[in-house]
Amino acid sequence: MGETVRVEIRGEASSGSLRSLYSCLIQDPEWRGRVDVIKAPPQPETLSSGLPEALAIALAPGGVVAVLVGAVVSWARRQAVGDVVCKLSRLDGTSVEVSAPIARSLRGADEVRALVEDAVRQLERGSGAADGE
Repeated sequence: MGETVRVEIRGEASSGSLRSLYSCLIQDPEWRGRVDVIKAPPQPETLSSGLPEALAIALAPGGVVAVLVGAVVSWARRQAVGDVVCKLSRLDGTSVEVSAPIARSLRGADEVRALVEDAVRQLERGSGAADGE
């Protein structure tokens, strides 16, 4: 069975940004049926359901961490303004953050690839990957 990665967003309009990332992911057939919205518990004084707080993304057996990180970096690069930070966490507590301002500042495919590879290495470090410590 695959693993689940939790994705949280901090920054301006984080709830709207989370919905934007969700929409971006489910448009790709690879992620359809694998992405769930985790809602915050409703406030006691309200009758409405909680706001989206995170995404839970089921990875296929064998990983696909690099594909997920690449999709998040691509999404972050398209965020026109704001200091949005996307945190991806594994169940073992290993996590990595992708900052939209940093992603937007990348120039060229080599810089994007380097960011994705670095983020994947960090996220896989605690997962028992062969090159992890």
